[in-house]
Amino acid sequence: MVAETFHTPLAIDLVAVGVGSLQGAMYAAGFKRIDLLGVAIIGIAVGIGGGFLRDILLNVSPAAFSNNLYLIVAIGAAFIGMLLPKLLRRVDPVITLLDALSVGMFAAIGTTKALALGLPVAPALFIGALSAVGGGVVRDVILNIPIALMHVGSLYAVAALVGAAVLAVLILVFNVPVMIAGVACVVVTTLLRLLAVRFGWSLPEQRALSRLQLRRQRQVEAAIEEALHTGLLTVPITLPGEDGVDGPPSEPKHGREPDED
Repeated sequence: MVAETFHTPLAIDLVAVGVGSLQGAMYAAGFKRIDLLGVAIIGIAVGIGGGFLRDILLNVSPAAFSNNLYLIVAIGAAFIGMLLPKLLRRVDPVITLLDALSVGMFAAIGTTKALALGLPVAPALFIGALSAVGGGVVRDVILNIPIALMHVGSLYAVAALVGAAVLAVLILVFNVPVMIAGVACVVVTTLLRLLAVRFGWSLPEQRALSRLQLRRQRQVEAAIEEALHTGLLTVPITLPGEDGVDGPPSEPKHGREPDED
């Protein structure tokens, strides 16, 4: 349990909420038959949804309802995102940077808030990650589309989770002050998120793992079948796909040479 939570100035909070609302509105602009109210709702969902879910799970009053400016900024940013999508796409690197910073900040706030309320480490990390990415989940649920977080893409929740884990280790193991640990969480999360966007890092698709296991199983079965019929044991040196790239199988080694006719 920690004695305090990671706090940021109100202006920084509002920038983070505004960036989330901008992205939510730009995303919703690609859907037909969504009116102005719908855009505003999507903007609010992405901007404050993560923090709202965090506070509901922690059974505390939502921080977004503690000041009029949160909703005003969320709605205003949503309308800007709807009206100026082409202009905003030109400054997409800036928005991506601000979004990565926001993810780290919300992860730090959520994790320290959970730890301050006495939650164990694992649930606190979950709360921190949910606080960072929950807005996108709420957006997809409202739009009735597959949740992007659960599909292959550049690291998002993973970046928040890693940053939250760094924060927890610094506070609970090394007794680092909360503010310093929170800044470290923001830096780690931001760097990991930006590197993932730059180099296309993502978690492996589960179907790819299944295909690799099935391929290996078939190769073993084929080798056994060949040994039963010919008395030869074929042992592959390497298996295709082991290094993540499919390719032709390597030349097999034989247990013994076949007899010459």
